[in-house]
Amino acid sequence: MIYLDHAATSMPKPPEVGQAMVEALGLGNAGRGAHGPALAGLRTAYQVRCQVAEFFQVPGGAGQVVFTAGATHALNQALVGLLSPGDHVVTTAAEHNSVLRPLYQLEQQGVELTIVPVDQLGRISYEEMERVVTPRTKAVVCTHASNVTGNVTDLSWVSRLCQQHGVLLVVDGAQSGGHLPLSMENMGIDVLCLPGHKGLLGPQGIGLLCVRPGVTLRPLLVGGSGIQSFSHTHPTALPDGLEAGTRNTPGIAGLGAALAWLQGQGPERLWAQTQERLRQLYEGLRAIPGVTIYGDWSTFHRAPVLAMNLEGWEAAQLSDVLYEEYGVATRPGAHCAPLMHLALGTGEAGAVRMSVGHATTFQEVADTIAAVAQLAQEG
Repeated sequence: MIYLDHAATSMPKPPEVGQAMVEALGLGNAGRGAHGPALAGLRTAYQVRCQVAEFFQVPGGAGQVVFTAGATHALNQALVGLLSPGDHVVTTAAEHNSVLRPLYQLEQQGVELTIVPVDQLGRISYEEMERVVTPRTKAVVCTHASNVTGNVTDLSWVSRLCQQHGVLLVVDGAQSGGHLPLSMENMGIDVLCLPGHKGLLGPQGIGLLCVRPGVTLRPLLVGGSGIQSFSHTHPTALPDGLEAGTRNTPGIAGLGAALAWLQGQGPERLWAQTQERLRQLYEGLRAIPGVTIYGDWSTFHRAPVLAMNLEGWEAAQLSDVLYEEYGVATRPGAHCAPLMHLALGTGEAGAVRMSVGHATTFQEVADTIAAVAQLAQEG
């Protein structure tokens, strides 16, 4: 199989990930006792928090790293925990439903929502963002990289705008974490939400919520914390204040092993390698008559994602044939990003998304290009 669905989840994982998860099954419940297994679980969680804080340059360090069930959980916690009726929030048409749906729900509860448009290449209108962000805006919520086009948001520009108006910046790093340089400190990010299972190469079911000191979030979940058990209210100090219940220790351990693997391989080298395969895929596909590629390809500083269609083929049909006849795994449809597809003109048809990873080879990309070329001739 040629796996080109890394934007959905990375595959294969480094073997160290599975091994760490198996070993973690022998750990106790972190923060729920002073015996050896419980303390070992606590040490594992703290060690991985330190790895995350270093990898993403989290202001305040390990104590500001909260484990979640995934990026969707992290984004819901960030948005529901931050926004109240009467607040104004700005987001963009490039967003995934994990941002849009919580915001639509909050809008029904009295939060004022403004959505900044994107153009036909999926580019965010920074001019419009500058117009709609005002001192009464509570937060700007935006993706670092589109899961459809791979276009990268200029977070440094957005951060400067937010700082000028005293606005918080919440970032969805689902498609950039592990693929592109991402620093909370350098980019002025206040809240960063990440999945463990995509570019970070960890297991599914673990995510990250990184919060700048001074930013307060109401907890989405309350319950057992292992501390202050007689209090009627949940503890407020991070990370315990946003980690009610038992942590996913095997997932945390697996993520830690994945981060160690990434650091050992050299993130910069892996980023460059992935970009090379993406460029090969783009150049090969764009030369095929009948292929349409979406997004702004004037730069290759982008997430390793390519959305395309082939004249004469429906997206779902093309994706099915690529897998059934050529063994190429892709993702057709709307990719949970409806406003982006409407802007691209693919609201009804959708598109076929191909996404490369660190393990994608030159030959796999060449074979994929050849498969699409053959189908173009048949069509």
